[in-house]
Amino acid sequence: MKKTRVVIALGGNALQKSGEVTAEAQKSVAEQIGSTIARLANKYEIIVAHGNGPQVGNILIHEESAATPAAPAMPLETAVAMSQGQIGYWLSQAIGNAFAREHRHKKVVSVVTQVVVDKTDPAFKHPSKPIGQFYTAKEAVKLAKLKGWEMKEDAGRGYRRVVPSPQPLDIVERKEITTLVDSGAIVIAVGGGGIPVTRTKVLKILKGVDAVIDKDLAAEKLAELVKADIFVSVTAVPNAYINFGRPDQIALGLLSPREVDNYISAGHFAAGSMLPKIQAATNFARKKKLGIITSPEQLELALARRAGTIIQG
Repeated sequence: MKKTRVVIALGGNALQKSGEVTAEAQKSVAEQIGSTIARLANKYEIIVAHGNGPQVGNILIHEESAATPAAPAMPLETAVAMSQGQIGYWLSQAIGNAFAREHRHKKVVSVVTQVVVDKTDPAFKHPSKPIGQFYTAKEAVKLAKLKGWEMKEDAGRGYRRVVPSPQPLDIVERKEITTLVDSGAIVIAVGGGGIPVTRTKVLKILKGVDAVIDKDLAAEKLAELVKADIFVSVTAVPNAYINFGRPDQIALGLLSPREVDNYISAGHFAAGSMLPKIQAATNFARKKKLGIITSPEQLELALARRAGTIIQG
């Protein structure tokens, strides 16, 4: 009997509990996630996507602070690839170890993944995604002149570099990922939203671009391409909410795409947090599939439709 195919999109902050950023601390959290994924593999075919916001930010800080003429800083698109290798290693090892402890064996493969974007996407003219460290106003002006960065003030905490966040159009390694899943492997892919690349129409030449693709939108695109049955965005809260953070907040359970559209129109979901998650889950549900938003702790129950925000097309 064919198993249900699930794409699970983990938030980049999911690996950082209580602000712990050391490799060992994040690997420890990955071990917990790995145990959950190993249990779910009994029932489901699984593809794991993940964010990389905190991790790629730290990589950029290291690159920029240690840069010299002999060892210049790597560009953003390469830093995204570095974060895919880093987090993919932690997760694949954690999942594999969970199987080993149960004296079981299952293939776990982490794929460095390129995601195609349109070089004419309006996002390239309007950078909006903050990355890296905070700077003073004076430092921001200097960096804008020296490196050509777009700098914006971020929530009263200082200035940060902002980069484009274009829409994902295609996934270069989609066929290889599908083949791996069909073979029975658990696959980790589109880390950090994927490495953003443009592709020429005639020769299909790829070129990396400095941008950040939203992790949930890229994971939803992957879910479409690999013909998944369920898309899950795993975040810090067990549900999506209306009136979030207020005394009258309400956890959302079973929803239709039309109900979600009404809530979005009413401005219930913040652009930098819940909005892309609920948009991705809803887009997937429109294909007559199942979109879910939930927390790591509620993941198994949510897949059984007993917890979380469930969007049914």
